Amino acid sequence: MKNYQFAVCLNNQNYPASLELHKIYRVIPDEEAQLDGDLRIIDESGEDYLYPATYFSLIELPIDVQKSLLVVA
Repeated sequence: MKNYQFAVCLNNQNYPASLELHKIYRVIPDEEAQLDGDLRIIDESGEDYLYPATYFSLIELPIDVQKSLLVVA
C-alpha cells in the first residue's frame, strides 16, 4: 500500500464549515503549495483545497490506521 500523508487540524479560524478542530485530514502532495506555506487538504466537502500549513500538524500513522481513514474518507 502507498504511504499517504495526514495532518491534524489545529486551527479552523475562517474555515469552520470546512475544517473541524482536532480532526485528521488527508494531505495531497503539492510542492508549489508548500513553497507558498500552504497544504492541499481533503476537507469536509470531500474536495481538496489549499489551507495555511500553520493550521495543521503533519502526523505519521501506521499503515492499518491509514487504511481505516481512507475507507472513512
